[in-house]
Amino acid sequence: MKIATQNEVAADFAKYVQAAKTGPVVVTSQGKPVAVLLTSESEEDVERLLMGHSRELQAILEAARKRFREGRGIPHETFWKQVEAENARKTSKRGPTGRKRNGRDRTA
Repeated sequence: MKIATQNEVAADFAKYVQAAKTGPVVVTSQGKPVAVLLTSESEEDVERLLMGHSRELQAILEAARKRFREGRGIPHETFWKQVEAENARKTSKRGPTGRKRNGRDRTA
């Protein structure tokens, strides 16, 4: 982990982006951390990071945890049956090439 001031990072941003490839770079202002530079291996990494900081998603997850603690959760088997049914429904809406049919039935 590397620590650098805002001014240091601003003066040579590319250097600190490169440094982030070996570990997080903590950016400080007046001696206090204000940001962290992290390397992303993929778009999915960025999406997971953003989702982890989404207030809306966190509220949904907390509501689900509360329902589960209250005994109002979905049994494991039921959940997977619903997932399989949803996947089957989506698959049936696709043509033989795996593409959506756009509401028209294509005959070969």
